[in-house]
Amino acid sequence: MSVKVEVWGDYACFSRPELKTERVTYDVITPSAARGILEAVYWHPGLRWNIDRIYVLSPIKTTSIRRNEVKSKISASNVRTVMTGGGEALYISTPKDIVQRSALVLQDVHYVIEAHFSMTDKAANSDNPGKFQDIMKRRLHRGQCFHHPYAGCREFPLKFREWEGDIITTIDETRDLGYMLWDLDYSDTANIQPMFFRAKLEKGILDLRDCEVIR
Repeated sequence: MSVKVEVWGDYACFSRPELKTERVTYDVITPSAARGILEAVYWHPGLRWNIDRIYVLSPIKTTSIRRNEVKSKISASNVRTVMTGGGEALYISTPKDIVQRSALVLQDVHYVIEAHFSMTDKAANSDNPGKFQDIMKRRLHRGQCFHHPYAGCREFPLKFREWEGDIITTIDETRDLGYMLWDLDYSDTANIQPMFFRAKLEKGILDLRDCEVIR
């Protein structure tokens, strides 16, 4: 069973992993980010969202902004030291760690995400596709979510609703988007690996149904 979810917002940043210090966004939302948006609306251990197509409804525009960020994080070694009675500090001092960094972000984003879900082995005996489909549609109509969907960064919230139209008018643009992040492979939690695919926008549509994933 499939759904179509319309999402839009003022800004978005789907960061390229190869550029770490200064954030630079992909031109289009990534499949993993699209899945995260659907999971923000409805997540259940008995299902997994699979993205089929992404429709780009607004022209691809970028702008540069500057943001305050912290340059460090609490280390696991400090946590272990405190747990064993040590006196390490378990906080980040903003005046000491704050830095200003630039970011290349998308502006005025508008997408329709077409996806389907598959049942997992964690589904209960009472769970079934029809039940999950009804819950998802009900949450979309009511504007309910587990946490508010965002476009790559939490400071870029998205509005969402179910797409109820028949025809989706996309931008008339075809371009090679290069290698894009597909998802992260968590099969070995000690060695989490990124997965990529060659993305191509065809008349405003990113088709993800038959992609060659590279690890």
